[in-house]
Amino acid sequence: MKLTDRVKREFIFLKRLLRLLKRIKSISPTSAELICDNFEAVVDKHATRPALLFEGRTLTYAETDALANRYAHWARGRGLKAGDTVAVMLPNRIEYFPLWLGLNKIGVVAALINNSLTGAGLAHCVNISDARISIVDSSTVSAFNEIESELTLSQTVWVLDLAREDETEHRRSLMHALKSVSSVRPDKELRHELSSASTALYIYTSGTTGLPKAAKISNARVQLYMKAFAGVTGMTPDDRIYIVLPLYHSTGGLCGMGAALLNGASVCLKRKFSASAFWSDITQHNCTHLVYIGELCRYLINSPPAPNPDDEKKHKLRMAFGNGMRPEVWEEFRKRFRIPVIVEFYGSTEGNVSLFNLDGHPGAIGRVPSYLKSQFNIRLVRFDVEQEIPERRMNGLCYECKPGEIGEAIGEIASDPRHAYSGYADKAASEKKILRDVFKKGDQWFRTGDLMRQDRDGYLYFIDRIGDTFRFKGENVSTSEVAEYCARATGVDEAIVYGVEVPHYDGKAGMVSLIVDDNFDITAFGEHVRDHLPTYARPRFVRLLQEAETTGTFKYKKMDLVKAGYDPALVTDPLFVLSPDSDTYVPLDAACYGLLTDGEYRF
Repeated sequence: MKLTDRVKREFIFLKRLLRLLKRIKSISPTSAELICDNFEAVVDKHATRPALLFEGRTLTYAETDALANRYAHWARGRGLKAGDTVAVMLPNRIEYFPLWLGLNKIGVVAALINNSLTGAGLAHCVNISDARISIVDSSTVSAFNEIESELTLSQTVWVLDLAREDETEHRRSLMHALKSVSSVRPDKELRHELSSASTALYIYTSGTTGLPKAAKISNARVQLYMKAFAGVTGMTPDDRIYIVLPLYHSTGGLCGMGAALLNGASVCLKRKFSASAFWSDITQHNCTHLVYIGELCRYLINSPPAPNPDDEKKHKLRMAFGNGMRPEVWEEFRKRFRIPVIVEFYGSTEGNVSLFNLDGHPGAIGRVPSYLKSQFNIRLVRFDVEQEIPERRMNGLCYECKPGEIGEAIGEIASDPRHAYSGYADKAASEKKILRDVFKKGDQWFRTGDLMRQDRDGYLYFIDRIGDTFRFKGENVSTSEVAEYCARATGVDEAIVYGVEVPHYDGKAGMVSLIVDDNFDITAFGEHVRDHLPTYARPRFVRLLQEAETTGTFKYKKMDLVKAGYDPALVTDPLFVLSPDSDTYVPLDAACYGLLTDGEYRF
């Protein structure tokens, strides 16, 4: 890199870092200020400006606040008080942000549940939230109906778009109930005992094993996400951000929303991602910013030109920010779509490690220069891949990685909101993520579960997730959970689930190797996983094992299965692939394999 380029990058890095730090410096775990207070301050400055745009509807800042106030008063009328929880299972829609914001105004925690969940996974998420009231809409009520008998607490279910005349004893119309409540801001005295350390949201994560976990997100953590991206992006009231990511995720629901709504800018919200409509939407709505996950970017570069090719390049986008953009996608995405600035970041919902690639260095997830190392809590420690634990010295302490070495990323735990670790609703699950006695006796560090490498300039690069969990379409997929459901299918004796790489896809796709009996039917198996697993978790490949090798401890040799993958030239067992046109599995032959490797077969 030329000296002038290095100086320029350093200037950009420091400028954006200072802007970020300026926005988050006021965050304190002892502050009485909640995220709703921050938003109300913006409303008072930008009341008449558009805040949310969705499917032909627009809410100004004042209207967004008024709707949030209605939800607050409605919740009060239901007897909810500070510390109680409401389960929210909704797709992207204009009411999503005002709903959880309104609950925040009276200290009620919103449990933001993935709206694609079904079956036991959904029941588990509702149960661990301890919610007695759940909010759904017409698109999610059926999934909720199917699991109601599995819930530990009796539920009052409110359907957002249900007509008054269609109400039943167990299904109430939230739309109708809101008509009779006030739109005036609730008295702040209702939340006077709360602080920014109080829980604002539960956001669910699959973790590394088992069912989803409810990460406790404090008001300070919400403020950190939202204010940080308000600073990094530097959006103004004249800007607009395009959000197609689900709002139950922190990337779209907090980082993307915060970038706009704490700056007086506008959010152009979409129900779901559509490659064909993507660029025309951005052009039509004059969007200046975009929040992404890596898979979205890969979809776009693998898509044919937009119906109007000019939309791809004659838009007004100034910045795209997000996480998971792979190095091989980065430059093509930037050049093809003429994106002036790309800001990649790294972080987990429940963790205390945050990184930003502020100067746009391709492929890096962040940077910690040596002269600022003391200001960041992240370190890399040597990792034993076989034992899946950090390596220890003779004195019991860990080895810090040298530049170029791959190790697990960990974050020192402190009371500072940037470095705090609030954990999960499940205390035992929280404890498993803490690493003690790392560099000195008594210290505590959060285990990210991610392997990274850092170069001599301080840039960090993501390598892989530890263990069996893999990411597909921006979601963590737990192999043990998927295997559990696959094993319940008729005719299945054993199910071994793992991730396999697929050309032109980020992360890995799920594959299951099955040991079956004479009652097994591949069509029935496809119906089973469709009914019990969310879309992203359904195995894309199935292998019917004729025999399976095990270790001395009777564990299946999964790595051998991963190595063979789904290549018909390496596998003599029957292979199937999920059809791109339906939820059925079809035989995977050499011709189909060729389409997969060429990127012409889409899931």
